[in-house]
Amino acid sequence: MRVGVPKEIKNHEYRVGLTPPSVAELVAAGHEVIVETSAGAGIDFSDQDYVAAGARIVPTAKDVFAQSDMIVKVKEPQAQEIALLEPRHLLFTYLHLAPDPDQAAGLIKSGATCIAYETVTARDGSLPLLKPMSEVAGRMSIQVGAHYLEKEQGGRGVLLGGVPGVAPAKVAILGGGVSGVNAAQMAVGMRADVTIYDINNARLAELDMFFSNQIKTAFASKAAIAAAVRNAHLVIGAVLVPGAAAPKLVTREMVKTMKRGAVMVDIAIDQGGCFETSHATTHQDPVYEIDGVIHYCVANMPGAVARTSAIALNNATLPFALRLANLGAEAAMKADAHLANGLNVMGGKIRHQAVAEALGLDYTPFQ
Repeated sequence: MRVGVPKEIKNHEYRVGLTPPSVAELVAAGHEVIVETSAGAGIDFSDQDYVAAGARIVPTAKDVFAQSDMIVKVKEPQAQEIALLEPRHLLFTYLHLAPDPDQAAGLIKSGATCIAYETVTARDGSLPLLKPMSEVAGRMSIQVGAHYLEKEQGGRGVLLGGVPGVAPAKVAILGGGVSGVNAAQMAVGMRADVTIYDINNARLAELDMFFSNQIKTAFASKAAIAAAVRNAHLVIGAVLVPGAAAPKLVTREMVKTMKRGAVMVDIAIDQGGCFETSHATTHQDPVYEIDGVIHYCVANMPGAVARTSAIALNNATLPFALRLANLGAEAAMKADAHLANGLNVMGGKIRHQAVAEALGLDYTPFQ
């Protein structure tokens, strides 16, 4: 198969769909890899590195799409990239279609087969291609939150871990999944006062055992969340409903009750955000203020640590990319129901039920 890697063009996105070691694996398996010039330059992977791995370098994204059967990216295709897609193409990348009807319409019109990293599943029901970026975003959320709590950044002027004689900051983490756990690990390491909120009592019990007395846990009732955000210095939104839009757990009225200079970090922003006051921001302009509360809602948080993120993502996606290249999309998905769960669009139809429901469109099963 001819596998193409265009340069990412979303604002401040430096990651790359395939790193040179991943290219080498695909080439060794008998596939041709076409890479747009400078695709990995932002994270110090040169064209020479790709050539040494066996790739062929082309000058433009248009060349990549024209000469490839499968396109491997990181972020959802932008409008000019969607225009290059054809029915023969297999697109393998993050899509996050639930809050993005324009992208969904473009992919439907293209006729391409589009497999989303974020809805591929594992046998235990987890999301293996979302996990590495959830780990990164969870860990980043605490360092970002600590930064914006500084007075110079408009924050409350609170040190996350406090000092002897001064209490640490209160951190409320909404969601006890991968990103929430990673956020908690970093917050605990910085000696913050951490509480994780979740609606799954079994998960809360697991977290209680895992963290022991380092954190507190609480059932995420509306009343508990309202009290949490009212008292917190830093709120991390870390909820996820696979393929669907994130639930709005924190209302505008709750935000009004928060401390002036408190910080909210919405990791769920790729799925529409879990705060009613959230809207997507960029690394170039990452925060805004509502009712004296700082909101950080960058839609591609892991892009800030692009080299770490790209390598971690490739570690997870490469086995699936190899399977797709070796067997072709339909055969690979028929052989692996978990990979088939990643299918979002095919033949001009929405093929993922949660995505279809979120967009208010018809759902057509794959088989």
